[in-house]
Amino acid sequence: MFHCNTQNKTEDVWSHCNYIVYAVDGCKVWHTSQGSYRLQTGDCLFVRKGACIVEHTSDDAPCFMFFFVPDEFIAETLKEKANTITRLKKTSDLIIPIDNSAIMQAFFHSMIPYFGSQRKPDEALLSLKFKELLLTLVDNEANEDLCGYFGSLLQQPRTMTLQEVMESNFCFNLKLEEFARLAARSLSAFKRDFENLYHTTPGKWLLEKRLNHSLHLLTNVGKTVREASIESGFESASHFSRAFRQYFGTPPTAVRMMADELNF
Repeated sequence: MFHCNTQNKTEDVWSHCNYIVYAVDGCKVWHTSQGSYRLQTGDCLFVRKGACIVEHTSDDAPCFMFFFVPDEFIAETLKEKANTITRLKKTSDLIIPIDNSAIMQAFFHSMIPYFGSQRKPDEALLSLKFKELLLTLVDNEANEDLCGYFGSLLQQPRTMTLQEVMESNFCFNLKLEEFARLAARSLSAFKRDFENLYHTTPGKWLLEKRLNHSLHLLTNVGKTVREASIESGFESASHFSRAFRQYFGTPPTAVRMMADELNF
């Protein structure tokens, strides 16, 4: 699901499935709670299921390829290589850069005709191409972090824990139904399990978590009020300013000015 804010040239993007993205032409920036990742022509990333903010860096129309790969498909494809993959270190990174070797470049360019065709390719053929993509990735020793994540899928349940879902995605403007889907629960089960875990409601926890994150962005990262609002998951700058002032007792503009003075 994509939520687009054309005025700010940003998209709140979430997916209940992992995806590999390749930049055929153009540049975008993926923002997560862990950092930012610039993707420009010829680069590729592995993005774990969840949410992120995608920023457009120019007015030109970029061209990107997306390959959505569920955990189950990854595990099924790589199970024969389990002994090799499980020896590698695990990673908790939400976004993992991919080494774009000549072989990877050749694969992505071989897929361009499929994306441009009016006729949908056969499902069996697509399955083979996706398996080729995964096997090519793990065959490259430079993709150690990615292989570490793949190895974790072969050793543990395929679903993210509720705590992982919330801690990784709190700063994105997702509805409770979307958090529930990422946590593989019905909405009622999500609310029940959430309150058992955090001893508060999802709405109150999210508001406090987002406000504290915005304070960090304003005082320690140098973000503007508008940037802090967007990157903390608020629907609008006005809503953010009201909530911030009510919670901290001072407007975000004053906090930002104070941070500038201290860093001067």
